[in-house]
Amino acid sequence: MDPKSVHVLLVEDDVFLASIYQKKFEMEGFRVTAVDNGDKVLPEAKKKKPDIILLDILLPKRDGFSVLALLKADNGLKDIPVIMLTNLGQKDDVDKALAAGATDYLIKAHFKPSEIVDKVRKILHL
Repeated sequence: MDPKSVHVLLVEDDVFLASIYQKKFEMEGFRVTAVDNGDKVLPEAKKKKPDIILLDILLPKRDGFSVLALLKADNGLKDIPVIMLTNLGQKDDVDKALAAGATDYLIKAHFKPSEIVDKVRKILHL
């Protein structure tokens, strides 16, 4: 799979952070769609069929845990890998997300944008 054909759905309500992540992925050749609240994720995922979803937990409208549950309950979307990308670092949150079907759990403060791109490459075998 060529990164140019890989579509990332970025779910992040912090405009500044979203633009940093989006620019980094685009510089690396990925296509990115960014949404800023939990209610936009399902319609966007159904329309764009992303290869991977980066999902924040603290979001307006609907939190990342409930979005993850909706994604995993949808037959057309359940196989898309979801990386939780958040500042919530409690073990309970990590366990809850992984148990609900998240592929990985990254704490924003611990990873540079380039390291997040590397994680996506690894998960998608690029």
